[in-house]
Amino acid sequence: MGVPISIRLTDEVRATLESEAASRGIGLATLLRDLATEAARAARQARIRRDSAAVGAHVAASAEARAFYADWGTPRADAG
Repeated sequence: MGVPISIRLTDEVRATLESEAASRGIGLATLLRDLATEAARAARQARIRRDSAAVGAHVAASAEARAFYADWGTPRADAG
């Protein structure tokens, strides 16, 4: 179960969002929940990409890290 939150919107923003919600056949709360969920997913994916890039940069700059990955090997599809 989610936790309710309270936000303050300008009249113009609220009217725009209510119009969008109506065009989708959903309520304002559902639209806001969907938009927040989408934004959270995008933020998480962006964080994962940033962190992966940082790991890649570290591996590229470190002989020890490159050796670790070389010793670790590449996963094989038939391994298991």
